[in-house]
Amino acid sequence: MTFAALHPAIGQNRQHQPDEATHFSGGTLKCHCAQDAVEVRVDSQVAHNHACGCSKCWKPAGAIFSVVGVVPRDKVHVTAHPEKLQVVDPQATIQRHACKVCGVHMFGRIENQAHPFYGLDFIHPELSSDAGWAAPEFAAFVSSVIETGTPPDRMGEIRQQLRDAGLEPYDCLSPALMDAIATHVAKSR
Repeated sequence: MTFAALHPAIGQNRQHQPDEATHFSGGTLKCHCAQDAVEVRVDSQVAHNHACGCSKCWKPAGAIFSVVGVVPRDKVHVTAHPEKLQVVDPQATIQRHACKVCGVHMFGRIENQAHPFYGLDFIHPELSSDAGWAAPEFAAFVSSVIETGTPPDRMGEIRQQLRDAGLEPYDCLSPALMDAIATHVAKSR
């Protein structure tokens, strides 16, 4: 299995140079439609960019993981063809807004104001041709790839490939994000 089988952006340090990422202020995401593409302007660098193995995230064809990060909700603006967007699963915590035609998830939004990540939208930086997006930092929900058809006996190899690509694999979120959730819960009590 190659890095590309995990996700085309994993193992590719082409997304940014460290100096670029520091000064990068966003770009435009486009769905995969050849005509009348949905466009979303993001006026922020992505944070907590990571490979995600959950069964809900959009993944490019042939990829086992998605690559997703967060940006402030007020920095996300649909600039072309909003009529093509629909929420994939209205019952899900993250309301994933996808193109009705090509199926690409353009952004995910949490509407529950009590949720620790309320105010952040989830995006796939790979949908932008703008250079400077922060590279993935870790891998989350790694064991969830079993739910999407990956044989369990491949998990050791997959975790090692993630480590070889510089992404520490977790079966939840990164420790910093888990600490943020716990802090939010503690403060809300």
